[in-house]
This record gives sequence, C-alpha cells and structure tokens, in this order.
Amino acid sequence: MTDHSHEPADIHARISNPPGRGLLRDMIYGGIDGSVTTFAIVAGVAGAGLSPFIIVALGLANVLADGFSMAAGNYSATKSELDNARRLRKVEAAHIDRFPDGEREEVREILRQKGLEGTVLEDATNAITARRETWIDLMMEGEYGLSNVDPHPLRAAWATFAAFMVAGLVPLLPFIFGMGEGAFTISAVMTMVVFFAIGAAKSIWSLAPWWYSALETLVIGGAAAGMAFGVGTLFHP
Repeated sequence: MTDHSHEPADIHARISNPPGRGLLRDMIYGGIDGSVTTFAIVAGVAGAGLSPFIIVALGLANVLADGFSMAAGNYSATKSELDNARRLRKVEAAHIDRFPDGEREEVREILRQKGLEGTVLEDATNAITARRETWIDLMMEGEYGLSNVDPHPLRAAWATFAAFMVAGLVPLLPFIFGMGEGAFTISAVMTMVVFFAIGAAKSIWSLAPWWYSALETLVIGGAAAGMAFGVGTLFHP
C-alpha cells in the first residue's frame, strides 16, 4: 500500500494534478505481446526444423514490424479515446446551452447517487452549475464514466513499442549468439522467465499475490507458445 502526505498543501497539489492511468497498461500489453508473438515465431519455425538463421530473420522482422504496428495501433486507439472525450465535452456544452434545467437535474441526480441530500444537495448542485467547466467535468465523469485526465497517445505508443522491443528480443538471444542445438531450450526457458517476471511486476499494481499474477501470465504465454510449436511440428520434414 502506498502512503502519501495528508497535509493540506500536499492534498491540494495531488488532487489538482491527478496522474491518470499512466503507462502501466501500455507497457504490460507491449511486453506480454512482444514475448508471446516472438516466441511463437521461434517455436513455430524451430518446430518445423528450419535453420537458426531463418529463426533470427523472421524473429527480428516480427519484433520491428509487429512492434511498430502495435505502437501505431495503440496511438490511434488512444487518440480516438481523446477525440471522443473532446466530442462529448462539446455535446455537454451544447446541452447546457439548450437544456439548462434538464442538465441541472442530471447534476442533482449524480450528486444524489453519491450520497448527498436535502439542503447540501441543492447547495452543491448550485455551486457546480455556477461554473461551466466544473459542470461539464462532472457530467463527463457521472454520465459517461470518463476521466478528466487526458491520455497521451504518443507516450502510450512509445511505451508499447519499447516494452515490445525489449521483451520480444529475449527469445531470439540464444539464436543471435549461436548457442547451437540447445538454443531453442534456452530460448524457451528465458521466455518463460520473462512471462513470469512480467506477471510478478504486474502484481505491484494488483490485489493479487505476486506468485498468482506471475503464474497466470506464465500460463497464458506458455499456452500461446505451445500452440505455435505444435503447429510448427506439423510441417517438420
């Protein structure tokens, strides 16, 4: 559990500048997908009995192309979220201009569901609706469930790409350094360690025990790798 100061000045600074969702989701997403997809290629090609050179070539192509594709996709998706939030803010602003009484009643209902009632409810409704931007902020959260902290599309894309590159290169290292016949076994072990480490690190931001989160990620990644290897063996000469 993270402790923080409850001094009035510190509370004001913290509440005034919320961190938002951060880059955790993007890094976990990129890291797991980088490990899974690259090792899936390694397992599939190795299962087909092809040369280490082909494994490295296809693996590097995947890390670069798929990593960039994921980053671009995450950028577009995050930007779409941001654009949608901006659109909804304009919708709410227009509703306030056209239907102020109805929008004021929506504010009252949002506050009522938060536990306010009586004079306190009316005073809070009047105070919030007296400030246009505060009014819109409350409607964005209460009516649409959207945070007032904007995501950062470019940061999300870079976090996804970096995590994908780092985790995705791990399965290729034994082949890049020419570790011979045992390269695939070493690659499999290293990849499983990456899955386990990502899961364990993910538990820092979760209520689940670290070992449960680690094993969960290990099982998911291992299942994907096992399926790829199984398909590859079907084409073994």
